[in-house]
Amino acid sequence: MKRLQNRIAENGLVLPVMSAYGIAIWLAAGLVNYALWPQLVCFVLSVYMIAEMNNAYSLLRVRSRMVSGVFIALTCTMSFMFSGLPGALTQLFAIVSLLLLLSTYQDKKSLGRIFYAFLLFGLCSILCVDILLFVPLLWLLMLTQLQSLSWRGFFASLIGLATPYWFFSLWFVWQRDFTPLADHFRSLATFMPLSEAYATVTICELLTFVLTAALTLTGIVHFWNHSIDEKIRTRLFYGLFTWMSAMSLLLTALQPQLFDPMMRIAVVCASPLVAHFLTLTSTRITNIAFFAIVAVTVAVTIATLILNPITLPFSLLTPIS
Repeated sequence: MKRLQNRIAENGLVLPVMSAYGIAIWLAAGLVNYALWPQLVCFVLSVYMIAEMNNAYSLLRVRSRMVSGVFIALTCTMSFMFSGLPGALTQLFAIVSLLLLLSTYQDKKSLGRIFYAFLLFGLCSILCVDILLFVPLLWLLMLTQLQSLSWRGFFASLIGLATPYWFFSLWFVWQRDFTPLADHFRSLATFMPLSEAYATVTICELLTFVLTAALTLTGIVHFWNHSIDEKIRTRLFYGLFTWMSAMSLLLTALQPQLFDPMMRIAVVCASPLVAHFLTLTSTRITNIAFFAIVAVTVAVTIATLILNPITLPFSLLTPIS
């Protein structure tokens, strides 16, 4: 029996309504006052790419735009990050990279797509070097979930990761100073003590982390309890989303100073999991949970707008620390 949550989730107006909601949150966060147009463009492109991912790989077995809707809703809870252009670019590049990687499913000859996927991850790592922590996991997921990793693909990924650094190295050669590059990679092995890291955590970061983690866990438990209803390819794709979500949330918990880049990736990978729960459940309890989740998400969004308004950094292009 279809309940109200199912009729809403399968309604074609979900994406237009959520898009209008997202724009309203951006306006409330200071889109015009702070001239956040480049960040908004990245957000719009990210929503479009998430929609393309859902369409191309049928992440939900019914016609629904809930994956994009959940992505918009979770992103808007973190309005205090809207001013970060490096974070917005990191999220966009990560989505396109995942879109390319999913297209390599069971295709070990897709060297070009593997190269470009890791080229984008290399660009992400220039903005935030800690993104490189995902690379070993991606290789493992390509081997087990996507079944697309070969020795040639492995070397294509290495070349893709290295390509952005080759171009940047030309500048360091010209300057005869590789200190900035060495410092960039040295920060990868630098871990802040938890006592210091948590001293800077804001109430808004805590609220959004707890909300995203709780929804992600709900989505993971629901999907794997009902995975028998899905195609093998869908189960493998959701396995990738599960591990990527878990790692990004774990890294956020262990190193809160990485909140911006890690939570952006967590939102990308959690969106299909949460959308699957909201769209494909139809019990009385889940119907109530659907509206409770909507209410809590809106409440958290309003709270972050009020408690932690945007403050622009000295430079919008400053790499994420």
